[in-house]
Amino acid sequence: MRKAVLPVAGLGTRFLPATKTIPKEMLPVVDKPAVQYIVEECARAGLDDVLLVTSTGKAAMEDHFDRRLDLEAALADKGKDDDLAAVRELAELVTLHAVRQPVPLGLGHAVLMAAEHVGDESFAVLLGDDIIDPEEAFLERMIAAHERTGRPVVALLEVPWEQVSLYGSATVAPGEVDGEYLITDLIEKPTREEAPSNLCVIGRYVLPGSAFDVLRRTPPGRGDEIQLTDALKIMAHEEPIVGVVVDVPRFDTGDKLGYLQACVELAARREGLGPDLLAWLRGFLAEHGA
Repeated sequence: MRKAVLPVAGLGTRFLPATKTIPKEMLPVVDKPAVQYIVEECARAGLDDVLLVTSTGKAAMEDHFDRRLDLEAALADKGKDDDLAAVRELAELVTLHAVRQPVPLGLGHAVLMAAEHVGDESFAVLLGDDIIDPEEAFLERMIAAHERTGRPVVALLEVPWEQVSLYGSATVAPGEVDGEYLITDLIEKPTREEAPSNLCVIGRYVLPGSAFDVLRRTPPGRGDEIQLTDALKIMAHEEPIVGVVVDVPRFDTGDKLGYLQACVELAARREGLGPDLLAWLRGFLAEHGA
């Protein structure tokens, strides 16, 4: 596997007015935009061919991973070698491509926009709202499960029951190895009473090229959009698909609280930044009686 698809065409309305002119995926988590964490995750997993599925107003993401010769010259003149290396490395992480989703017809439709680029190969789909702990090899585990079984693989997160209506809930049976389940059915954003479990699909998928054929015959679902969950449900009915449980830190940067948590935790790990940040947080919490 070499290819990854990043559906990043959303408007980011939960972060307005900041996202009026800046793509939500370009909001900084410490000192890197959220999308850079996702592309770096692809590179670590050996996925060196990355397709962005974008929309109008999203060109900043492509620019971020391109060369910026005037900036590089200015950094070189000032002897800022570390910064120079950091900006040059962005263009060398992966081979980046982009295609536009002209009309927002759902996540399934966004993935289908990648069909011509991906072809018949297996590929990964990573949502720009989900940052998986950069120190963990979770995507590699998903790829290994797909290569072992030949089946579609999704990431499963155990969520509080009161939150199942925000996700796709899975009907599961024990899998072949620890930390995996076989999924026989999915329900997109069910009520708590309808949900078969509190194991829910989040933004990582490893799919065979045949998934595009399924998406083409998937009718519009919730919101009159083509839902990726509905296509996965069709595949699960034909043969159980694999769910790998997320047992590492994960941050939902599409949510304001999740975004702030990502900024704090990832900054706290930084040498030269973390100790001062934690000292300030302790004082802040003590001052506010927490």
